[in-house]
Amino acid sequence: MAMRVHITLEDKLVRELDRRVGNRRRSSFIASAVAHALDDEHRWELIESTLGTIQNGGHAWDDDPEGWVHAQRHGDARRVG
Repeated sequence: MAMRVHITLEDKLVRELDRRVGNRRRSSFIASAVAHALDDEHRWELIESTLGTIQNGGHAWDDDPEGWVHAQRHGDARRVG
């Protein structure tokens, strides 16, 4: 179900929007842009919610991170590289 909303945009922004997508496609373009922005915001919330959840030490990669990554990449024949 779609809901009609009223938004205000600068004239210059509307001209650029019309130039790129045409005035008949404004709503779908804006809806898509808002959906992408909200998805990005959600992703950042997920990332920020994990901050501090991994301990600062005691990991297999602590002594040699490069070697650990290399072993992870090449230790499974199903992986490409």
